[in-house]
Amino acid sequence: METRTNKKPTLIMIGLLLGGFVGMFSETALNIALPQLEQDLNVNTGTIQWLVTGYLLMVGVVLPLSSLLTKHFTTRQLIIFALSDFIVGAVISALASGFTVLLIGRMIQGIATGLMLPLIFTVLLAIYPPEKRGGAMGLVGLVIMFAPAVGPTIAGLILGALSWHWIFWLFVPLLAVALVISMIFMENVVPLTKPKVDFLSIVGSTVGFGGLVIGASLAGDRGWLDPLVLISLIVGLISLVWYGRRQLQLAAPVLNLRAFGVRRFSLGTVLVMIDFGIIMSSMYLLPMLWQKGLGVPVALTGALMLPGGLVNALVSATSGRLFDRYGAKHLTRIGFLLSFLGALLLLLTSTQSSYIYVVIAHMILMVGAPLAMSPAQTYGLNALTGALAADGSTILNTLQQILGALATAVATSLLAWGQARASVSGAAGFIYGTHAGFTFTLIFALIGFILAFQVKDGQVDQMPVKIDD
Repeated sequence: METRTNKKPTLIMIGLLLGGFVGMFSETALNIALPQLEQDLNVNTGTIQWLVTGYLLMVGVVLPLSSLLTKHFTTRQLIIFALSDFIVGAVISALASGFTVLLIGRMIQGIATGLMLPLIFTVLLAIYPPEKRGGAMGLVGLVIMFAPAVGPTIAGLILGALSWHWIFWLFVPLLAVALVISMIFMENVVPLTKPKVDFLSIVGSTVGFGGLVIGASLAGDRGWLDPLVLISLIVGLISLVWYGRRQLQLAAPVLNLRAFGVRRFSLGTVLVMIDFGIIMSSMYLLPMLWQKGLGVPVALTGALMLPGGLVNALVSATSGRLFDRYGAKHLTRIGFLLSFLGALLLLLTSTQSSYIYVVIAHMILMVGAPLAMSPAQTYGLNALTGALAADGSTILNTLQQILGALATAVATSLLAWGQARASVSGAAGFIYGTHAGFTFTLIFALIGFILAFQVKDGQVDQMPVKIDD
């Protein structure tokens, strides 16, 4: 089967990539502002974390449904709705004067991101043949990796000159441009089959993924053994097991989990999840390490995180093309090895560490993580054919975002645990807490490095997918 489209693929992807960039940027942009927001909104650390995890909660709830939605609504309709929805959420957040309104705005934005992320991959798989997907994935890498990495930098510069409200005002013109571009160039690249909707599956998905994110989020404030945390996690896990079994029994599942029967896809998905966990945990810890551990002002914090963000952009843009030339095997191994080294250097940070030391450690981490990301994504998704490719894209993005929420929550818990057990207080005690958090990042990088040795190049990729007009 052949891929067909009436426009150049790049023109179709521009609006999606710009919208996706804002969505991923939004995941970490507030990290650097959390200490200030705690004071301005008069809430504690566990509560303010919900501005991050509440956003991820909506992403995690909507993402599993995106494959079903593409079968009932056209690509154009979904993308236009997602971008419009994000603009509404950004305006609400920008105008917010209290925590509740700000959280509502953030969760509305999360709905949009949950729709946008899988659509990026679904459209890409539809309009690019396998031999060109590596380079295209490199562009997507700028969205998935560069946006979260540069978010704290841009937000820090904004906070240095203006208030946190302007972080959200920044989103509006970018999203408006993305909306106009998508209305002009976007085509409907996924056929509408309108299968019967299994509402029990929707409930199971929402309760399952939502329970995991809520439990992990509450753990950051209450601890992992708190009854409410345990109930949320147990209900979430049981619901997901039931949901998975039901999908395998349905003739028209909401999400076709048979994609996991393809070993290459399963391995690629796990590697992407681990890589995103490395990014989200480190991007949560780093801004606070700079501000609370090393006493750096917020605006300077953004500037000090810029080199890592720029390196991330360069590697993200080239790693896909490197995959087209060299395959995934060596790139994933080198990427996770460098991530391990960067996390180790951050783990050894002290109050006496120089700024350049932390910047270099951050840059090494930002070389390794994107170097492994695009190759792992392409390696996994290229193994799927036909309609299963759209389900695979949804599965990959859903699990990636869920792990991002879990990684942020675990990093928060370990940070608090480390601080509580530190023999010193103040900045030194806080840095001791970050050591516990970066230990989690380090372990993730080690697991990714070990699993990367399972990646085997030279296997036959899928044939191009035919997409109806």
